[in-house]
Amino acid sequence: MTIKQIYQLAIQLGRQTDLRGQKSVDKVLTRAQARYDHTPENDRWELDPEATVNPYLDSRVLFDHGRPVRKVLAGIDITPSELIIAKQLGCDLVIAHHPAGEGLADLHDVMHLQAEVMALYGMPINIAESLMRERITEVAHGVSASNHHRTVDAARLLDIGFACTHTCTDNQAAKFLDGVIRRANPETLGEIIAALKTVPEYREAIRRKSGPFIMVGTPESSAGKIVLTDITGGTEGAVGIYEKMSQYGFGTIIGMHMDKERKKEAAKYHINVVIAGHMSSDSLGMNLMLDQLERRGVEIIPSAGLIRVSRAKAATRTKASKPAKRRR
Repeated sequence: MTIKQIYQLAIQLGRQTDLRGQKSVDKVLTRAQARYDHTPENDRWELDPEATVNPYLDSRVLFDHGRPVRKVLAGIDITPSELIIAKQLGCDLVIAHHPAGEGLADLHDVMHLQAEVMALYGMPINIAESLMRERITEVAHGVSASNHHRTVDAARLLDIGFACTHTCTDNQAAKFLDGVIRRANPETLGEIIAALKTVPEYREAIRRKSGPFIMVGTPESSAGKIVLTDITGGTEGAVGIYEKMSQYGFGTIIGMHMDKERKKEAAKYHINVVIAGHMSSDSLGMNLMLDQLERRGVEIIPSAGLIRVSRAKAATRTKASKPAKRRR
């Protein structure tokens, strides 16, 4: 595979698993194309043409050397150190989960997804968008001072491919967890934790002392309406969102992480919070994408916090272990 093909596959998988549905994602791209088309040609250099084909601008090819990819080092947080390791191991490409370069600079752009997901759960879209607007600006300003291209520059100097797959793989984690929760149909927070423990990434996280836990509520607390508003969409949402969540019947949030200020607000408005885990949830989404590369013959080397669970290899082993049919 080429780096471009891997990138296109990652975006495709993100679109297929987007909780908003394909039609909503298509509208995002249509609006981006319209903005591009209606911008005077002399001013288009300021626009990002990727926005017309990629609805997750925090997921990017950051450096493409143009050569085929046979071995990938994948991790959650990639620094120049991991790039040097990858070079020594003979890897052709490094895939980070958390964004770098233009992907980090555009982290705020994907946060509009959160408002649309909350609307799916019953909050009016105008209220969700209004509450998210200030938070999106806050994140944009917060990352503006970052050294976005430090690791990208290192990849270029080492001549090793570099990409980040953030929201497109978080979408896959959210869709997977949505299926887990729907099948389990938990009535209490304890039952939610039990359902999460069936996922290999969370089982391994428990062994690493970073497994799922109840942040607000008790194991006996009734779950009510369970929402996955904090699994995908860039980063944590607005602090003021929890009052509205309570008003519109949200019962329990399943998220990757939550800070003290948001925990306090959730508790104030009687919203239960179950933390599935950050590295483990990121690993789940990454693994689902990496399995697709593995099925296409790409070797995967996990690093930088990635809990690698290969469902592709497990499926192959299961298929190989089935006894052959006896001929009559």
